[in-house]
Amino acid sequence: MIGKLDLYRVFSVVAKNNSFSRAAKDLYMTQPAVSQAMMQLEKELGTRLFNRTPKGVTLTTEGSLLFEYTNSALGLLDAGEEKLLEFKNLTTGQLKIGVGDTISRFFLMPYLEAFHTMYPNIKLEMLNGTTSEICNFIKSGEVDIGFCNFPIEDSTLQLTVCTDIQDIFVCGEKYKTLASKSLSYEDLLKFPLIFLEKKSNSRKYVEDFLLSNGVHIEPEFELGSHDLVLEFARSNLGIACVTKEFSKDYLHRGLLYELSLNGKIPPRSIGMCFLKTVPLSRAATKFVEIIEHKRFNTRRTIKKA
Repeated sequence: MIGKLDLYRVFSVVAKNNSFSRAAKDLYMTQPAVSQAMMQLEKELGTRLFNRTPKGVTLTTEGSLLFEYTNSALGLLDAGEEKLLEFKNLTTGQLKIGVGDTISRFFLMPYLEAFHTMYPNIKLEMLNGTTSEICNFIKSGEVDIGFCNFPIEDSTLQLTVCTDIQDIFVCGEKYKTLASKSLSYEDLLKFPLIFLEKKSNSRKYVEDFLLSNGVHIEPEFELGSHDLVLEFARSNLGIACVTKEFSKDYLHRGLLYELSLNGKIPPRSIGMCFLKTVPLSRAATKFVEIIEHKRFNTRRTIKKA
């Protein structure tokens, strides 16, 4: 069928020109080669396609019928090739990313802005979820790439650490005097605690750390977003566990106060993940390159400092 496709392309050009010689010029072929190709096609189809005259050629009834289908099919093939070229050059397409609101706002936004500036015609689709939900989005093909709270244990995913983050405890004005003291984790149990909901990877990480130190928590408030945790703490509803890097505005403005605790919670990471066995789309590959380029430049800056 591959060889026959070339014959159909020649057939279409000859039919449009009503001439073997003019078709040969358009196709950068010799006239005998064009004539031979049409004879081969007629032989394979078992029918005459052209009326040959001294002034050129005209289509037979069968040839006219075939030309309608051939012209339409070749037009669709050309359109398909153009569309593929657009995808290759990133002048069209889609990038689907799984990410939570907090990571999107405080980490991913500059990368999204850079990608959109470079490739404005690529449609960005964001799918919100917890770390476990985002991992499922990736596996089901609903998103190309996910950005999650690490650690993640999943052998099917390619995991790349993007940046380290630190979990801390904070309070509002009502509990401000606690910020000047050195507290144990057991001391925290004397106050209402504000945490993210249990299905959050961030919550599980801190809770596991506290349990390893013999401290079992029963939060007064379990919330669905980091912003809500910050606001509940600012409203003096209790002591909150938050991510320091995502709370800088509240801390710098004096809306919240970081508590000093005996024994720092080990830092964790935000990372990028995608399936190991499925090649990334060209748009997703370019987005990964932007992330990797930023990480490389950040490491180089730190080393110089």
